[in-house]
Amino acid sequence: MIPSAFDYARPENLQDAFALLAEHGDEAKLIAGGHSLLPMMKLRLATPSILIDISRIDGLAGIDATRDGLKLGALVTHAALAASEQVRKLAPALADAAAQIGDTQVRNRGTLGGACAHGDPAADYPAVLLALGARLRIAKKGGETVKEADDFFRGMFETALEGDAILTEIALGPAPHSAYVKFPHPASHYAVVGVAAKLELQGAKIASARVAITGVGDSAFRAKSVEKALSGVDAGDAAAIRSACIDAAAGIEARSDVFASGSYRAAMAAVYAARAVTAAAIR
Repeated sequence: MIPSAFDYARPENLQDAFALLAEHGDEAKLIAGGHSLLPMMKLRLATPSILIDISRIDGLAGIDATRDGLKLGALVTHAALAASEQVRKLAPALADAAAQIGDTQVRNRGTLGGACAHGDPAADYPAVLLALGARLRIAKKGGETVKEADDFFRGMFETALEGDAILTEIALGPAPHSAYVKFPHPASHYAVVGVAAKLELQGAKIASARVAITGVGDSAFRAKSVEKALSGVDAGDAAAIRSACIDAAAGIEARSDVFASGSYRAAMAAVYAARAVTAAAIR
């Protein structure tokens, strides 16, 4: 498994990166950690003529807590997210996901932004960002735009990120009652089924919920029927939570592969949705 020949460039800032993207167009690919792109290149599923390495551009790897929540640089690593006390306090679902990605090497090199930009249907972060209502900042040569997570993830390996744009920042509001749980594939550690939940509590009751699922469909999705069914449920009532999560994958054409059938994934979506909601409720 040897990739086709390619050139390599390492810009020092975003403007240099934009210039390289403009020069090489569709022949260029951005790289940071490389854990998604390089395997595809080895299989020749991707054959860029040049890799633009943005991993050392300053200012894109911070974790900043503000009164509005968290601002996360797109180049922050999975390991840094998993180890951050601020992330564990303000967005524990994100820390949950980061700690379960790949292995030690992947967590120390792979990045939040790279995983989001790749748009893998079994990736962990898309479900978390959907559940937490994240906002993704995208930079282009002509300026910046912000996309809600609901509008960013569009399909299998498809996002709102255009070829001449760079994802620079992910912002999250406070989500202390949040959690992410998954059934990992034993080889890849990608999610066979993964569920993120964020709850707003009023006393012992769930006032509102956001629940998102990955690994089941062609892209991560909100389980809106579950969110509606959870409203008003006692956060300590395990049976009521399980009942609310029964149709977690309703309306989704569940994927099948040699490891798990679509019907199995759909059934496990309900199981893991209940686990995620229960975990979020007790935090």
